[in-house]
Amino acid sequence: MTDSPAGEKLQKLLAQAGVGSRREMEKVISAGRVQVNGTIARLGDRASRRDKISVDGHLVKLTDENVGRVLVYNKPEGEICSRNDPEGRKTVFDRLPKVKDGRWIAVGRLDFNTTGLLLFTTDGELANALMHPSSEIDREYLCRVLGNVDEAMLQRMMDGILLDDGVAKFTDIVDGGGEGANRWFYVALMEGRNREVRRLWESQEVQVSRLKRVRFGKVFLPPKLKQGQWEEMNYKDMQELYKMVSMDAPKPVKILPKELETMERMQRKNRGIKRPTRGRR
Repeated sequence: MTDSPAGEKLQKLLAQAGVGSRREMEKVISAGRVQVNGTIARLGDRASRRDKISVDGHLVKLTDENVGRVLVYNKPEGEICSRNDPEGRKTVFDRLPKVKDGRWIAVGRLDFNTTGLLLFTTDGELANALMHPSSEIDREYLCRVLGNVDEAMLQRMMDGILLDDGVAKFTDIVDGGGEGANRWFYVALMEGRNREVRRLWESQEVQVSRLKRVRFGKVFLPPKLKQGQWEEMNYKDMQELYKMVSMDAPKPVKILPKELETMERMQRKNRGIKRPTRGRR
């Protein structure tokens, strides 16, 4: 282990290796689950890529450069955003393709009954930056609400409502149509607190019957991407994603033919497409 200026913070190295987000890695280090060159690490320690770093006894492969990948996923209802669920419910990670090194990290969360855009990346530093409040990335949702809505109510939610965990507000509200008690609205906000959209409406005695995230910053939910399907973000769009948090995009990742074949097979399975079979001559 090294405390020299040349070393990097341990949680940063682990995040870049795709073990988890920087915040998650801080908890793992604090719990004594990380070793550097055989010695239990402490939060605040630094290390280099020449050091042997292990988590829970498993050696972490550190690459010479940050090689990130990004998936765009259309989350359906009935999936949780945790890797494991004691109740045995489906998770958003069940449908994702396997990665040779590292793992997929969810950029934020969506509630069990919320659908729509969810990003995954193998770059923990990118995930951390996208989720950090200082990045000020807005999220847009399409919601169907049940109740009487007037202009005064909409203005209150844009001015700010005091919730249990502080003041929350929408940065924009656009009428999405509908008649009577059932109406649609597009709403945007800068944070991703637990059930924040639903709680804002509920503070005005209005219930949200449907909620779908349609945008995260400059990333929109692709219209052709059905629920439960994912697609890998192309390099040009990935560069724009890194620019959103003032980071340099890594070089394109070379996907091995076998890995590409596995990804394509999983995509076909998600879409219910059977691979055509060749007839015998």
